[in-house]
Amino acid sequence: MIVQIAVIGAFGLIGLGIIATIVSGIKSMTQGKQDIKRIGIMAVPFVIFAISYLIVQGSDLPFAKAGVLTAAIMMGIMVVSVFFTGLRGTFKF
Repeated sequence: MIVQIAVIGAFGLIGLGIIATIVSGIKSMTQGKQDIKRIGIMAVPFVIFAISYLIVQGSDLPFAKAGVLTAAIMMGIMVVSVFFTGLRGTFKF
């Protein structure tokens, strides 16, 4: 019983944190402190997850497979970004 209460409490706190982050982002954007591009970049993992989920929807454990596929794609994007950043630094673009 105590474990269930603890898990529900943890998920509740995570939910409150997410809501507070969204409200803070909207407030910062309306006050002009944040650029829409920066906030849009934060949506990239969610979009990749949604596309991955649609791809693996018919298989067993689609959420798990979509999560792993999302992580792999994000790591690939990171490697390409690091490569281009190093390339840009090398040739002083």
